[in-house]
Amino acid sequence: MTTVDTTNVAPVKKSVTVRASAEKAFDVFTSGFDTWWPRSHHIGESPLAKAVIESGVGGRCYGRSVDGSESVWGTVTAWEPPRRFVFAWLITPEWKCQSDLAQASEVEVTFTPIAGGGTRVDLEHRHFERHGAGADAMRRGVDAEGGWGALMQMFATRVDE
Repeated sequence: MTTVDTTNVAPVKKSVTVRASAEKAFDVFTSGFDTWWPRSHHIGESPLAKAVIESGVGGRCYGRSVDGSESVWGTVTAWEPPRRFVFAWLITPEWKCQSDLAQASEVEVTFTPIAGGGTRVDLEHRHFERHGAGADAMRRGVDAEGGWGALMQMFATRVDE
């Protein structure tokens, strides 16, 4: 029997620099999430109508489908505007919703002002080991083409408009 080592799964890290204040970048990433999140990135049964990140610790990250159903895929665990926020990634390696925080990886997004009025935005998706045997598959999925790198570019384009 082959075993999979899920204890040393490296985090996925992506960064972009935007021509906006940390306050604006934080606002676009969170309350403006629906303005840049692609409709193709949705785990609900019917097409995505709205993508939401609710403010504050305990806030939900979810998609509302055109049929009115909601798919919760995250829970905000740290909320420090405009510096950072963290959410539990409540998606299984099979791209289904689940509610067990013990099985959730974690995403931290930080906003660091830089000279000239811009902001460096860093995203780190970590603790893939919590996904058990699916840890490496989840990491590969979020680091693949169309994953966090592409999503951060979409975010940056929206902020810089």
